[in-house]
Amino acid sequence: MSDKVLFYALSRKFVDEQTNVPEEAKSVIYYGLAIGHHLGVVDCLTAVVSCSRYEYTTWLEFLPESSPARRKMEGFFTFGEITIFPEHIHMLANAFEAAIAVQPEKYQTLSRDFIKALGAVYREPDMYIMIRER
Repeated sequence: MSDKVLFYALSRKFVDEQTNVPEEAKSVIYYGLAIGHHLGVVDCLTAVVSCSRYEYTTWLEFLPESSPARRKMEGFFTFGEITIFPEHIHMLANAFEAAIAVQPEKYQTLSRDFIKALGAVYREPDMYIMIRER
């Protein structure tokens, strides 16, 4: 178990095109992409926010205990990682924006950085954020 929690944002995607892929297989890959399956797609993730595991735990304590935002973020402890998709943005942004009023400066900065990353997902709905240990 690592002490570092990293918030990764999708920075780009590309289709892994090998030189010897038959045309029939390429058709399957592109059809899969068209219907939403990521066959042959490589996601490139860039760390946009980081903190220690202790800071992550403390940061979540500023959210109401039974709130959907806290339950979503605590999924990290259960699954070892969580993915934040566009449908989570408003709930999480509102929760962390409200928490800023009662957070010490260190956690306010973490909240603002996270809200900024959520804003990037809002502006580009094909993006997502993955939170995991390093």
